Formats: sequence, structure tokens, C-alpha cells
Amino acid sequence: MLILLPPSEGKTAPTRGKPLDLATLSHPTLTETRSRVLKHLVTLCEGDERVAAQILGLGAKQLDLVGRNAMLTTAPTARADAVYTGVLYDALDFATLTPAAKRRASTRVGIASALFGLLSPGDRIPAYRLSGDATLPGIGSLAPVWRPVLGEAVAARLSGGLLVDLRSGMYANLWRPDPAAAAKVAGVRVLHEVDGRRKVVSHFNKSTKGRIVRALLEAGATPRTPAALADDLRDLGWHVEAKEPGPQGTELDVVVTDL
Repeated sequence: MLILLPPSEGKTAPTRGKPLDLATLSHPTLTETRSRVLKHLVTLCEGDERVAAQILGLGAKQLDLVGRNAMLTTAPTARADAVYTGVLYDALDFATLTPAAKRRASTRVGIASALFGLLSPGDRIPAYRLSGDATLPGIGSLAPVWRPVLGEAVAARLSGGLLVDLRSGMYANLWRPDPAAAAKVAGVRVLHEVDGRRKVVSHFNKSTKGRIVRALLEAGATPRTPAALADDLRDLGWHVEAKEPGPQGTELDVVVTDL
């Protein structure tokens, strides 16, 4: 099983640690593409910071993030599971997992990244700012850059098991599973039900997904099909409804009543 997480816009910048070394990151087939994206991002941010901010979708009060990007090749690094913060990562809380769950996370969790493509929790990275929908001068939209190479990296990590795809739409656009493998792909959507009406609440959707991943890792669940994943989640106390399988896999709705 591979649980594929979105990154977080918010990150904790390491204050100490070795600088970035792309050769040490997992999924070495991505090194060349990582190098290209990194080069163009740094070059952009070494120039006019206001132009860079506009291209990166940053506000006038976020110019410090442009400066951070300009220093990516020399900035300190830390484990990706410590750098990424935000609602999902706060709920998952890698640091407080049991030793066994941490070992499982090292092989069963992947983190999507606009800059690095696919990361393992233990990969050492600097804090950066680059969204999946960005268009960088000299390289263009990121989706056509990552799509040709991410499939191989995910397949190598997955080894024929179940892909639990929790990425947001922006990062799912960087690579989508082959429809031929749809039987081994599951997505999860969290719905909040009030008075018989259901809706997606972004903050709670993320936090619930973080708790779901934590529970699966702590329980040592190893589902090999979407149906088995649904059963595991029910055993862990979630109300789960499975939709009909489609070309992108099977979507599981986790319905909650309390925020």
C-alpha cells in the first residue's frame, strides 16, 4: 500500500542541517526533473522579487518566501515529515506515531511535491514555496513536466499494492494513475453531514484525512483493494460509503457528523 499525500503550503523552515542534496532523495529517477524545476525556481526568485511573487501567486507580505526560494540550494534541510505542516500534517502528527507506525510510514507514505515530484517522509528538504498550478519562466506549467516521470516513481514505490490517493486536485493534475490500474486505486472524500445534508468542509476534510492515515499506520492495516480499505476504515470506527469504480479508481466517502 502507498498512501499518497498532498504537500502543505505552510512549512516549518529548518534552522540547522545540511544543504539540499538531490542525490540523497528517494526515487532517484526523478533527480533530473527535480534539478530542472529547482534551477528555474531559484533563477526566478534571484531576480525581481515582486515579479517572482506575482508569478508564484504570493502577496506583497509574502516576499520573504521569494527570498527563501532563492536560497534553496544552500538552505538547511530537515525530514520532509517535519518540514510540512498544516491541518492534515498536524492531525497525522508523524512525530508522535509509535515506533512501529513510523517504520510503516517510511515505506507506505509518499508526499506529492511540485518541486520534488514525490518524497518519502524521511527525505531531507528545505522549506520552499511552489504550488502545483505554478507556471515557471523557462519551463512552463509543471504538470507536463512531471507527468512523464511520476508514473514510474509511483509504480516502483507501490510494487503492485493499493494506491490510496489523498492528493488535492491541484497535485493530482501533476500525475494521474493509468485507468488500467484503477482496480488498485482508492480515493477518500470526507463529507460532513448535518440534518441529512452533506458537504465538504476543507479544513475538516484535511484534518480527518490526517487522522485516517494515522489510524491506518497505527493499526498496521495492509488493504490490497479499495473494498478492503473500506472494511479497514469501518473497523477503525469510520462510516464509509464506496462509490462505483471508475477510470480513476474507487472513491470512498467518509461521512462524519461532528466537526
